[in-house]
Amino acid sequence: MPEELAAMSGDAEQLNSKIERAVTDGHLMESAAKNIHTLLEGAPTDLYSRVVDELVSATKWQELNDRFYRTLSFGTGGLRGRTIGKIVTASERGNARASERPEFPCVGTNAMNFFNISRATQGLVAYLHDWNRSAKISTKPKFVIAYDPRFFSKEFAELAAKVASENGCNAFIFGSPRSVPELSFAVRYLRASAGVMITASHNPPYDNGYKVYFSDGAQVIEPHANEIIAKVNAIASEAYTPLPKDRQGKVEMIGTDIDEAYMRRLGTLVLDPTVIREAKSLKIVYTPLHGTGGVIIEPMLKRLGFNLEVVPEQDHFDGRFPTVKSPNPENAEALTMAIDLAEKEDADVVVATDPDCDRMGAAVRASDGKIKLLTGNQIGSILAWYRTRTLFEKGVLNKHNASRGVIIKTFVTTDLQKAIAEHYGLRCVETLTGFKYIGAKLGKYERAIPDHQNYVDLSEEETRKLRLEHSSFYVFGGEESYGYSGADFVRDKDGNGAVIMFCEVAAYAKAHGNTIDELLDDIYSEFGYFAEKNGSLVFEGAEGATKIARLIKSYATDPFPEVHGSKVTSVRNFESDKIEDAESDQIPKEKMLMFELEDGARIAVRASGTEPKIKYYLFAHRRPEKGKFDSVDLDQIKTEVKEKLDRLWDWLQEDAESRLREDNQQRS
Repeated sequence: MPEELAAMSGDAEQLNSKIERAVTDGHLMESAAKNIHTLLEGAPTDLYSRVVDELVSATKWQELNDRFYRTLSFGTGGLRGRTIGKIVTASERGNARASERPEFPCVGTNAMNFFNISRATQGLVAYLHDWNRSAKISTKPKFVIAYDPRFFSKEFAELAAKVASENGCNAFIFGSPRSVPELSFAVRYLRASAGVMITASHNPPYDNGYKVYFSDGAQVIEPHANEIIAKVNAIASEAYTPLPKDRQGKVEMIGTDIDEAYMRRLGTLVLDPTVIREAKSLKIVYTPLHGTGGVIIEPMLKRLGFNLEVVPEQDHFDGRFPTVKSPNPENAEALTMAIDLAEKEDADVVVATDPDCDRMGAAVRASDGKIKLLTGNQIGSILAWYRTRTLFEKGVLNKHNASRGVIIKTFVTTDLQKAIAEHYGLRCVETLTGFKYIGAKLGKYERAIPDHQNYVDLSEEETRKLRLEHSSFYVFGGEESYGYSGADFVRDKDGNGAVIMFCEVAAYAKAHGNTIDELLDDIYSEFGYFAEKNGSLVFEGAEGATKIARLIKSYATDPFPEVHGSKVTSVRNFESDKIEDAESDQIPKEKMLMFELEDGARIAVRASGTEPKIKYYLFAHRRPEKGKFDSVDLDQIKTEVKEKLDRLWDWLQEDAESRLREDNQQRS
């Protein structure tokens, strides 16, 4: 034993010497070296040192810098990062074959692994105990955990449950993958203190993440967010001392009773069941893209009476997502197999959800018989229009209570939804990107109801009545990034609910002898043609993060006076300006800029919160001066607006390259 310890000590000294030399030679960032030492000092096994030694010996400095240049910071959305490195070491590969998932997740302080899952859970649990003490709650905090089918998701969820229980929380964990919206529902249904979802949404297979929800079922915002962040980021080690057995919590598996309760509530999203019965010939193809959507959507659509086919090759959990390049229903390629099946079955509608089922993409058979993809803005606008119109038709909304109705959208979502809201006398409230802000609005509306403490136990009909009498009635909410919601029993975007709502609209169109694209053209003709174009520039790794920060700063300090010949009439800087929404609530600070152009177009620029991208959102529209657009006018307007947006995007890309080039010259 003494000989083994001496050998280990000698190996550590040699590794430290190599690391120090790499820093001196300029290969390894000082922050990376510091984080390597921190990780190795608290390592529970020799796995970490073996992985680092392999990478050092192979002089994989870029990989080491990417893995260790920072400690993966816990932000308002939780954690997200690589769980499989760009380079997989032999120690991480373990007994797995090259085609299989590695035996161990990516080792590094800037990665999704057991080190960071433990830190995040320790910090969150510490905050929950503090919150209970301040609120004079004597019971143990209750913690709900769900996970998607990604690599290591189940192991991360089980570790989170273990850490939570050993630190004095009761942990409730789903026994198999479940969706984000069901996790949000379960937090409220079980009256839990918090929830955690292990997921990286539609990111590539090598990523994973840790999303935190508070007791209202919404992602954490202030006053909780910063204190949770501080608690987590102050924890340097995955190690902890478990509480005595009598102070520990329990771990309990969640059964299918939550599925059934959630499905009963989802059924209330259908506003007009007669259109489903009248459109029995409607054929729907659905794909869960190897994710959680199939758990609820397939039985739910069949229960509601829809004629459904599911893509068989994609109807099973698989963290590799082997049948698509990316499991993102925003991308046409992800819907290829579903569209092929729709062509074979002569189906009317294709719907797809991402792995954690918070987003939905769709394609429809157009009036010319071809399958046509819809954008997130188009899907959201159709849903907003149909639900508003139908609620008025059914008498739920009327001219006397319309002012209590509200449509919520993000600043970077189409203004067509604002035009629809204004036409019907509803409020349109705009938020920052992130459904947590829509969730916060729903929490505000709930708190405005007298004696709202038992709100979660009430039926949809009962809560609707209370909202219309005392507060605000949430008609619809959405983001351009394919996230939608039609009720407040879930406080995040809901792919399960979105599929149900969209299929009802498709049934409505079918029952009236129309296609979805014809319905959309009718909306454009009445409210105006609104078009959008999204673009992004990708900058990965430590160097990429610096470029994104430099670009955002450049737009703030040196905004362009004109864009492709059109003068910039106003600039809103969401980081420095005081901006209020339609309800006079102040918008939180964010690194986003909005440019309004003289010709009516607008441009938004922001850094992605979940991916190594800087995102650009371009908007243009034409409103009818009187009456409605006819079909000939509308076709011409579509062409002109598309060409305009394409020119704007070309100009913005050239401008970004020029800004980075000038910045590099100044630095050199």
